[in-house]
Amino acid sequence: MAETVTPVVDTPPPAATARERRGWYLYDWANSAFQTTVITVFLGPFLTTVAELAAGCELGADSCDGYVHPLGIRVAAGSYYPYLISLSVLLTVFVLPVIGAVADRSTHKKRLLGAAAFTGAGATVAMAFVTGDRYLLGGALFIVANISFGAAVVVYNSFLPLLGGPDERDGISSRGWAIGYLGGGVLLALNLIAVTMFSEEGNPQRTLDLARWSIVSAGVWWAVFTLVPLRWLRERPTAEALRGGGGNVLTGGFRQLGRTVREVRAYPLTLLFLLAFLVYNDGIQTVITLASQYGTEELKLGQSTLITTILLVQFLAFGGALALGALARRIGAWKTVLLSLVLWIGVIIAAFRLPAEAPLQFMLLGGAIGLVLGGSQALSRSLFSQLIPAGKEGEYYGFYEISDKGTSWLGPLAFGLVFQLTASYRVGLVSLLIFFVVGFALLALVPIRRAIIAAGNTPPRVL
Repeated sequence: MAETVTPVVDTPPPAATARERRGWYLYDWANSAFQTTVITVFLGPFLTTVAELAAGCELGADSCDGYVHPLGIRVAAGSYYPYLISLSVLLTVFVLPVIGAVADRSTHKKRLLGAAAFTGAGATVAMAFVTGDRYLLGGALFIVANISFGAAVVVYNSFLPLLGGPDERDGISSRGWAIGYLGGGVLLALNLIAVTMFSEEGNPQRTLDLARWSIVSAGVWWAVFTLVPLRWLRERPTAEALRGGGGNVLTGGFRQLGRTVREVRAYPLTLLFLLAFLVYNDGIQTVITLASQYGTEELKLGQSTLITTILLVQFLAFGGALALGALARRIGAWKTVLLSLVLWIGVIIAAFRLPAEAPLQFMLLGGAIGLVLGGSQALSRSLFSQLIPAGKEGEYYGFYEISDKGTSWLGPLAFGLVFQLTASYRVGLVSLLIFFVVGFALLALVPIRRAIIAAGNTPPRVL
């Protein structure tokens, strides 16, 4: 029962040094290359083009009404990528909570982090072999990379409650997100330079090749910079892991997960927050994931415009994450996240009204997204850390990660279905409003201070 849970330590353990925190921040620097360069910018247009080639469309055609048939299923080429996202996330529903349970029982969390990160980075580098009409290979590699990405973030997030007390976690989480956006922006800037220097007007094959190698560069970046947090972070096994005595971590993780699923009803307010997050963050992730596809297919914008806009988003998100983190210190993280959701609703409405072939207006909208993006995600992560019973960090972040950092599924599914029915990306975009409205309503219903106390933790001074 919630009343018997031992409270989490409210002050940073002695081992939580500044160097260790910097190591934790730098994993966000490493993996944000995948989120930014691959998911947000290049992969959607790249795999859509490869699917269109498989559907018999000409390279560089303005539109394509062709279909591909993965596993015998008739799929519009323009819907292939959104459906892939949904499939990968459905698979993570089964994988990530188990990874979290294993992390809670393991005395080698860093090894688990490294295994997941290097698997995802390897699958990303293997995109070099997705040439011609190999859309199935591209889809399979993306699924492996995206699941591995989520698994690594589950382990990474499980360190957060142990790196600072309740009044510090908003700042720690915000700095991590900010550093991540900065790292993703640096690699994206390098790719922007490459695309600008080597692209040739009227040569769509060159554009496709540049997109492929930009994706590969993200895998290399992810792998190389993961080495730093693996060196600087310290192992932080839970009491359950220390009692395990080296038993079978995997089967023990499954047993622990089963117990948590049965016991989670003792924390209904934590579940309500998690439900709210899964809804509104699904909308956020769908906007991030499909922005480049919307820009190329509906707004008819060039790749350089898209990269410039996402680059603008990255660097503004760096400042936005820190700014909303500072606002949270004044009015509380819960109120700040609610405010950010109102701003997200305005973003969706503005994106629907954007005219085609208007790069300046698209970039202005991207700037608005950047200011609200980092803070809404960073503060959601730190808020959730306050609602986790002690010793269950990995498991609960396993459930949390189902809709975090590229793992949305309902939004892309809705977007893909609406597009297949209407052939309109704008109508598909409007369907995302429901996620922000419902998510706001659910989050507003959470009595956040009471929820933290019910989980056995001490609330921060300002909520």
